[in-house]
Amino acid sequence: MRKTIGLIGGMSWESTAVYYREINELVRKRFGGLASADILMHSVDFSQVVAWQKAGQWDRASAYLGKVGRNLQEGGADCVLICTNTMHMIASEVSAHFDIPLIHIVDVTGAALKSAGMKRPLLLATRYTMEQGFYRDRLATAFGISAMVPDAADRQAVHDIIFDELCCGIIDDGSRAAYCRAIEKARDAGCDCVILGCTEIGLLIGPGDTDLPVFDSTRLHAVAAVDFACAEDQGLLREPA
Repeated sequence: MRKTIGLIGGMSWESTAVYYREINELVRKRFGGLASADILMHSVDFSQVVAWQKAGQWDRASAYLGKVGRNLQEGGADCVLICTNTMHMIASEVSAHFDIPLIHIVDVTGAALKSAGMKRPLLLATRYTMEQGFYRDRLATAFGISAMVPDAADRQAVHDIIFDELCCGIIDDGSRAAYCRAIEKARDAGCDCVILGCTEIGLLIGPGDTDLPVFDSTRLHAVAAVDFACAEDQGLLREPA
């Protein structure tokens, strides 16, 4: 019997919907017919989480998400996914509230990059993720990968597009062009691939928008969840440091 996947979602619900679809499509592809995933989801109010982010109240966010994870465990989940990259800044604090594994989005992304032989990815994400050390440091320490980020102006543009457009269901061709320009700058500076390091970015751009390899953290996270549920690859699991 497959294990139950616990999702802490709603950050934003636009990308959580992608998680739900991707996980179920992967299970159907593997098992056929009417097969679908056994999922428990708690979708939070993103406006409250964003308020804590802006106020730098990460302790309040970690306590809240930790309680949500604990409730998922008590409801029968066998693992937990935080369905956002940014909130992995507090993954250790969140996972301290429960005993089941937390499938860390940076680790599954790093494993995919390393397997593909990538060394110098461009990290596109929220400003928190691009400018705080938790993501790039973990890639460097655990996988020997040195990620780069856009310049300050492009970081702000990437961040604003995520919160003002993608999280609100707005897909704009001009914003896609802005992302592509940031990718081209990074390519000229020596990047060898692109990490879609915010779970909404795959709604806007994908492999068809650049000739560089693209690693979509949302899809990689979903694959890891299904691997865990199907007990196919425990090697993708790492406890948060």
